[in-house]
Amino acid sequence: MHDIRLIRDDPAAFDAALARRGLAPVSAELVALDERRRALVTELQQGQARRNEASKAIGAAKAKRDEETAAALMAEVAILKERLPALEAEERTVGEDLTARLASIPNLPLADVPEGADEDDNALVHERGQPRSFDFAVREHDAIGPAIGLDFETGAALSGARFTLVRGGAARLHRALGQFMLDTLSDAHGFEQVVPPLLVRDEALFGTGQLPKFAEDLFRTTDGRWLIPTAEVSLTNIVAGKILSETELPLRFTALTACFRSEAGAAGRDTRGFIRQHQFEKAEMVSITTPEQSEAEHERMTAAAEDILTRLGLPFRRMKLCTGDMGFSAGRTYDLEVWLPGQDRYREISSCSTCTDFQARRMNARFRPEGEKATRFVHTLNGSGLAVGRTLVAVLENYQRGDGSVGVPDVLQPYLGGLETLAPTR
Repeated sequence: MHDIRLIRDDPAAFDAALARRGLAPVSAELVALDERRRALVTELQQGQARRNEASKAIGAAKAKRDEETAAALMAEVAILKERLPALEAEERTVGEDLTARLASIPNLPLADVPEGADEDDNALVHERGQPRSFDFAVREHDAIGPAIGLDFETGAALSGARFTLVRGGAARLHRALGQFMLDTLSDAHGFEQVVPPLLVRDEALFGTGQLPKFAEDLFRTTDGRWLIPTAEVSLTNIVAGKILSETELPLRFTALTACFRSEAGAAGRDTRGFIRQHQFEKAEMVSITTPEQSEAEHERMTAAAEDILTRLGLPFRRMKLCTGDMGFSAGRTYDLEVWLPGQDRYREISSCSTCTDFQARRMNARFRPEGEKATRFVHTLNGSGLAVGRTLVAVLENYQRGDGSVGVPDVLQPYLGGLETLAPTR
């Protein structure tokens, strides 16, 4: 959400920032709406004051038996009583229109975000780890997975496209990955574990920026609530409507949850395999900080996600997303892309974003600096640590063996009772 006062103060800078995202200027329209709203508020206040003043004067005129003045005042009050509700309605309509327009505009990119149209313009930050060499023909995960428990056919039969039944060794590996991520984020990186609701109200999704613009990407239940597309929604809204003390910050939360996405804009993409599902699990990180802490927190959060990949022995790279590839609420986003030898390419496995005060304004989340009376908006950050299904895909492809088995990364073996190899069972 954007502050109309800041837009009024420097409309050219606002439009220039939007232009970096490839969007047309809107400041003139917004300022005009705000001027109309403020003019209506002024007229309404003046009308209410005059109505009250005239009402008192009627009594005084009648006490003096000045019927002519009393009649004139009564006529004026009658006109005001008819006019004021119309003014209130118009002011409310203009205010709602202004709020809706402000809510539809994405966050402004930070100065260091590279300009570009799409993922081809993203900037490489660094690469970590060395892709393995194989002495056999490597296979993609959808060829490896069925033998150890990725049942694509039954998942589709039960629920339709983009659903998978995970069983046996694959299910154990999936569980181990999720628990390892959660333990690492909490024990090594100080994130507080949370078990959040999977169903949320409209207000929560508005606060993090999914509503109203991206409703088609979500699943809505019959009682009007929504299945979360990511635990970011539940975790960030922990502070919605609150005034925190500066000493409470930063707050760091993590949760391992199911996530649900309609993938409305992904027609024809990743239709095979386990990469893009309607239902998947993800370990999410959310940080709530002061504006002064948010830069360092973004680096800290991204490093935590990188640590998980490093411990798993998976080669990856960090990309800084360009202005045309960032999400709606992000001011800057780092994507971590894991190497998939079966696909012979890097694929996204984590996104870590700083949303500056954009989400905080939408959900009115503030803090009071020490020694000050005034409050300020917090900064919110979120990141995947990691998407469990995509990490399972990466393990299958990077740890595959020529005999069809899959090695278990060392850090996961304690979660699997010391098991070192997942052997084909089907």
